[in-house]
This record gives sequence, C-alpha cells and structure tokens, in this order.
Amino acid sequence: MRTLYVSDLDGTLLNSDQRLSPYTIDTLNRLIGQGMLFSYATARSYVTASRVTEGITPPIPVITYNGAWMLENGTGRVLSRHGFTAEEAREIFDTLTAHGVWPIVYAMVDGVECFSYCPERCNQGTRDFNATRRGDPRERPTDEAHLLSGDVFYFTCIDAPETLLPLYERYKDRFQCVYSRDIYSGEQWLELMPQAATKANAMLELKEMLNCDRVVCFGDGHNDLSLFAAADEGYAVANAVDALKRAATGVIGGNNEDGVARWLSEHAEI
Repeated sequence: MRTLYVSDLDGTLLNSDQRLSPYTIDTLNRLIGQGMLFSYATARSYVTASRVTEGITPPIPVITYNGAWMLENGTGRVLSRHGFTAEEAREIFDTLTAHGVWPIVYAMVDGVECFSYCPERCNQGTRDFNATRRGDPRERPTDEAHLLSGDVFYFTCIDAPETLLPLYERYKDRFQCVYSRDIYSGEQWLELMPQAATKANAMLELKEMLNCDRVVCFGDGHNDLSLFAAADEGYAVANAVDALKRAATGVIGGNNEDGVARWLSEHAEI
C-alpha cells in the first residue's frame, strides 16, 4: 500500500512561532529518508513556505497558494497552475474596489511571480502584512492603474468582517473563497482563488502523479476542509477549528506539541 502524507503548515506543522521544532525536523527527515512520501499543502507561496520549512527535505512536489500552484521542491519549478480569466479578474477587482477594499493581487507579470499592492490605498492591516514580506522578491508596490497587471491567480483582502462578509457571500459559489481570521494577527481575511484551485484538487493530482493508493492529511483550518473530504484519512490538530475536527478521522496533538510528527512517528507506513 503506497501512502501519501500531506500536511498544512501554519497552525499545523509549524508551531506558533511559525517554525518547525527540532523534533519535527528530525522526525520528518528520518521518515522521509526511510521512504515516507511526505508533502505540504499551504496558503503560502513557495517563497515563504520554503523559508519556514527550512531543514526538511521532501523530495516530492509541494502545494502552495491553497492549491493554485504545485511546484517541484528544491527548484521551485511550477508543475501546475490555476488562474483567473482576464474577465473574472477584472470583475472581482472592480467589485472589491467599489466596496472600498483594495486587495493584494498575486499574478504573473511579464513572466515574473509578483504580489502587487497600492501603498496609497492600503489599510493598516494590509500595511502590517506587507511589512512582514519586506525583501520578498515578489513584492511589487504600484499605482491604482497597474494593480491588476498580469495573469492574476489570487486575491487577498484584509479588512473589517462587516466589509468582507458580503463579498464572501457574493463569490463563494463561483470561486474558491476562504473567509477566516489570520491565526497570527487576528485580522479578518478574505482570499479568492479560481474554482479549480483547491488543496484537494492539487493533492489528488499529486497522488496520481506518484501512483499512490491512499492519502492521509493533517490540518487546522477551514481551508483544509476540502483536503479532508478528498483524503482517505484526515487528522485535525488539537488547536484546529471545530468544523475541521468534526470532519476529521481523529484529533491529534496540537501544533505546539509536534502533533503531526508524533503521529507520523507512530503510524506512518514506510
């Protein structure tokens, strides 16, 4: 039986300091070295995911941007990518800005991966988030006229719940939408992705690519629900949202207790 193990990062594999503990690093590397097929599925980009997972060496592709991208680990070569049509991107952008929401726009601009924002239009939550990405090669501050440049594949909005909730309700049936509180800042976020961009779709694509028989996954948030629904087994960490715990095969130790690594150490099939 060939099993693929897939874990979310923030709030699941990473501790509250956004790091991998020495125990998790040692355990994963030992099991990977013995042949365990392990990957991660995250809302992060590959740029930031590769930083916070430094120390582990999964040799198989990884899933980023909530399933919008799958990349070759180590090189960052994009293996699959889902984007909005130009018409979809324009409609979403015009609707958001008409409601006073100025998003961070993720796109390929002239063949380069970028996240763009308009400094003059950023609210405090967006400014605080952008400050955590200083020095990121993808950063592209720009003006209003050029904010929607390129092939868009992801929108991130940070604003008040009463502003974002109606937008979530408007688009949740047409696109992949994640409406949630950021686990670090507590800010309300709304993320919009193409309909095909889910962790579940990317996980199933990876499962087929690796010729696996089953998938076991780990998570903590609402954006892991599709992952759990598509997996053979899904384990929620103790700090997970209640909805994911209800959907889980079982509940394991929390992210600050190396819950995923300890479960894998006891149960992983090599």
